[in-house]
Order: sequence, then structure tokens, then C-alpha cells
Amino acid sequence: MFGYIIVNKPEMKFKEFDVYHGYYCGLCKKLKEHYGKIGQMTLSYDMTFLVMMLTSLYEPQTVQGMTKCVAHPFQEHPTRINEITDYAAHMNVLLSYYKCRDDWEDEKKKKQLLMSKALYRKCGFSKNFYREKWKKIECILRKLSEEEKKDNLDLDYMSGMFGQIMAEIMLYQRDEWEELLVRFGFYLGKFVYLMDAYEDIEEDRKNGTYNPFRKMYEEPDFEERCHTILTMMMAECSKAFEQLPLIDHIEILRNILYSGVWYRYEKVRSKREEKKGEEYDGSI
Repeated sequence: MFGYIIVNKPEMKFKEFDVYHGYYCGLCKKLKEHYGKIGQMTLSYDMTFLVMMLTSLYEPQTVQGMTKCVAHPFQEHPTRINEITDYAAHMNVLLSYYKCRDDWEDEKKKKQLLMSKALYRKCGFSKNFYREKWKKIECILRKLSEEEKKDNLDLDYMSGMFGQIMAEIMLYQRDEWEELLVRFGFYLGKFVYLMDAYEDIEEDRKNGTYNPFRKMYEEPDFEERCHTILTMMMAECSKAFEQLPLIDHIEILRNILYSGVWYRYEKVRSKREEKKGEEYDGSI
């Protein structure tokens, strides 16, 4: 369930994208430092957003530097790294491990099985240092898997469990911002879970795999209802976001929340409407 919390690049200023990319490259560097090349393979824009948001809230000392990487071996890129980058790297690998394991259990993808085993061998530090988070997230994911096997189609309940996971990830430390961060993460997680289901509904129906939208998809107002539900999730998420005292990088963060997160949705919806149009033309 990665790849939804992204920027809308065309609507960003060049300087803003350079800052964003600096945090992205910084996270990549920390993933390699803690987990090697296998860690770098889990790099996600989602966790880059986590770094930037928590950095804006807590204002840790951020070190700017330059680095080269496998993807760009001949050109140095700017990096921005702080203590939250380390935290995000650990959380990124934690979520990636469980996603790979989930993909193996659901679809028997051997590549994901091998990836999950490789990540688990690398997770000694984070599994011990963030023991409580590991236990809590593992417990929720186990329950989520059980409910999916029962074919539970309660959208609020199912998405709420993934919301709890994102709330736990977002909670960097317990302080006066805990309530807002938990609420923000909860609704962001619900959005991601439902957006993932919305994108996969056709493939899941074809393969006979679980999807909470299975029944709703058969209704004539499916698209409108999905859009309404997703909009409600982001509205609650944004409400908590705007109450946090964020100053640095606020325009980049708003670009992601108010525009970027809808990129995949618009792409999927447009593709479906185009497909239906072609089918309609072919039936005439």
C-alpha cells in the first residue's frame, strides 16, 4: 500500500522540488546505511512525506550534503538528513517487510517471500528498538488478515485497522501533539487502504481475491460513492494537519495532501471511464 502519498510535481516550484528531493535522497542514504541495498529497494515517497512533516513539526537540526547513488552514479544530489530520517527509514522497512509478507500470503509471489525474509534478517535493530511498535502493528495486521479471510466488507472497520497502523507510524513521540498526529495518521491510513482497494477492485474481482469494495462495485453509483468516501477521509486528515503548528515546507506538504494524493485516483478513474467509453462505442 505504497505510492499514494506523493507530490504533484507540475504544481511545485523548482526550489520546492529540490527540497523535497533532498529529503527523499536523504532517506535513501539512511536506508542503505541501516539496511544495505535491500533497504534501498524499499524507498518510498510515502515515508519522505513522513520525514518532512515531522521535521516541520519538531524542527530537528537538519544536515545538508551531497551524495551519489546507483541510480545517479555520475552526478551528486543534495541530501537533507536529521534524526527523523533515521526513524522513517526504520518504519519504512517495517512496513515493507509486512507488505511483502502479505503479498506472499495473498498471492504466493515468491519474489515477495524472498524479499520479506531478506528484510527480516536486516530488521534486528528496529525490531528491538521499536519493539512496542512492531508488536502493535503485527497484531493489527494479523487481525486485518483474519477479517479479510472472513470477507468482511465493512469499509469503516477494515480501513480503520490500517488507519491505526498509520497512526502508530505517525506518532514519533508522545507529547502535546499526540492526539493530532494520531488523528492525522488514522485518516491518512484509511484513505491509503481504501485508495488501494479502489485501484485494485477490477483485478481482485478477476482473481477472486479480497476487496472491501466488492459489493459496492456492482452498484451504478460506485464511482461517486468512492469519491465521496475518499474525500471524507482526506477532509478529516487535513483538518488535523491544519491544526498542527507547521511552518517549514508547508507549501510542499499541502501540495501532497491537497493535490498529490489524488494523482493515482484521477489516473485510475480516467482510465476506467475511457475503457467504458470504448466498450460503449463498440456495442453500438
